[in-house]
Amino acid sequence: MKHICILGSTGSIGTSTLSIIERYPERFAVASLVAGRNLDLAFAQCRRWRPLLVSMATEQLAGELAARLQAAGLAAIEVVYGSAGTVRAATLSQVDFVVSAIVGLAGLEATYAAVAAGKPVGLANKEAMVAAGEILTRLARRDNVPLLPIDSEHNAIHQCMRGGSAQEVCRIWLTASGGPFRQLPAEQFQHVTVEQALRHPTWVMGRRVTIDSATLLNKGLEIIEACRLFDLPPSAVKVTVHPQSAVHSLVEFVDGSILAQLSVTDMRLPILYAMSFPERVPSELTFDLAALGQLSFEPPDFARFPCLRLAYEAAEAGGAACIALNAADEIAVGAFLEGTIPFTGIPRTIEAVLEVTPSTHPETIQEVLQLDEEARRVARNVVSGFSPVLR
Repeated sequence: MKHICILGSTGSIGTSTLSIIERYPERFAVASLVAGRNLDLAFAQCRRWRPLLVSMATEQLAGELAARLQAAGLAAIEVVYGSAGTVRAATLSQVDFVVSAIVGLAGLEATYAAVAAGKPVGLANKEAMVAAGEILTRLARRDNVPLLPIDSEHNAIHQCMRGGSAQEVCRIWLTASGGPFRQLPAEQFQHVTVEQALRHPTWVMGRRVTIDSATLLNKGLEIIEACRLFDLPPSAVKVTVHPQSAVHSLVEFVDGSILAQLSVTDMRLPILYAMSFPERVPSELTFDLAALGQLSFEPPDFARFPCLRLAYEAAEAGGAACIALNAADEIAVGAFLEGTIPFTGIPRTIEAVLEVTPSTHPETIQEVLQLDEEARRVARNVVSGFSPVLR
């Protein structure tokens, strides 16, 4: 029996994780939850799962939840809050596995604390690995703590790599759907609307991730994540556009063999894989090969999708450049969604921030957070300089 901590229990990955726990009650149980600001769902999850501890975003929300739990006869559930509460949830002695699914860097300190406490971590959060992957992987490898990817592409790579030793891997291939603008002429990118960019052809995701998929920056973040998780140089991490999204990633070995992982586009499968590792357990998440039709692959267009080029450059530089890439993108995507900058302003903002980012490599999580805040400040200044004519 594995007792699970879910960082981000009220989000899509968190609720999917709970559905896996419900499906396999003989294998998994809930130890602690980090529920953010969704008070109603946090209360419902506490009633259903009876965790030992739950953390909310603020002291006020924690107080309100504690009062509800008291009235429901669930006062034994400890309620905490803030960053310290998130760390407490992740490092609870009863926790056997941590699912890190808080969006952005809000869960970074808790993820680091979990690794430092020797807890295996399932990573569903790109930002933590992009911004602090050098620190996290160094600690995990030193103490032999498993970091298991939940992102579908990296989870697929992890599965394929079980077919050979790390020394036998030549390169890995991340698949990209190509997003909604795979065939859009370059001259039309400046006229892309928010509504168009939010129409992803394959996945239903949050707004930022959907925009990142439209610019291919999402794939760029995955390049950096793959370099850290699998200890590979950027030159060994390739991207191929695969519109069907049936092959989630591929691993090429030195003898020319390529292993591909195919499965349904359902995040419950990589969650189950990570939580069950090194076992595989039966599931109903089967893939219908007969309905596949065809598989096609094509190279990405770096000229039309400059965010991909910028991501490779940041991956080569490492350290502060990766932090700046993620931070500048988040600010730029927010500005695009608000109508402040055009679609083409996203890569322009990122490039402007990267040009003034120092070549440093942080040694602590606090340094990571400081560099992140500075990059956001610069990005806000860049965004504020866009002409209204471009909107």
